Amino acid sequence: MSHLIGTYQCKADPKGRVKIPTVLSKQLAGARQEAFVVKRAVFQPCLELYSLKEWNALMAKVNNLNRFKKKNNDFIRRFTAGVKIVALDATDRLLIPRDLAQFAGIEKTVVLSAAVNIIEIWDKDHYEKAIDEAAVDFAALAEEVMGDDGDDVS
Repeated sequence: MSHLIGTYQCKADPKGRVKIPTVLSKQLAGARQEAFVVKRAVFQPCLELYSLKEWNALMAKVNNLNRFKKKNNDFIRRFTAGVKIVALDATDRLLIPRDLAQFAGIEKTVVLSAAVNIIEIWDKDHYEKAIDEAAVDFAALAEEVMGDDGDDVS
């Protein structure tokens, strides 16, 4: 699931199933044979969907933390709280677990937003609010994060 592209609006059915758009489903084709992992996002009221391969790579980093440090244990507990294994069904529907849907405020209209190697799952209103709030200072953020490439010779 590396380098995913796109933002897609979908509907969640009363059971919490979301039909993955065909364009996104094709991008997930390589990861479909395995399960996916869905979890609460750290910084936003949304969910994150990882391929099992991406999740295992992340867990390898987490596993290197010293568990004899309380802050590391606290981080691991909070980071993995509510983590669930999910799969796409035969019709490309993803069942969003009820507790995670409640965390993200997902009710009916869902936004699936590619974020490099994961997919963020948002309630549409929360997504639009987060994008609007981020737009105010995005230029400054972009310059700070991406602007210093070390090649600047002035």
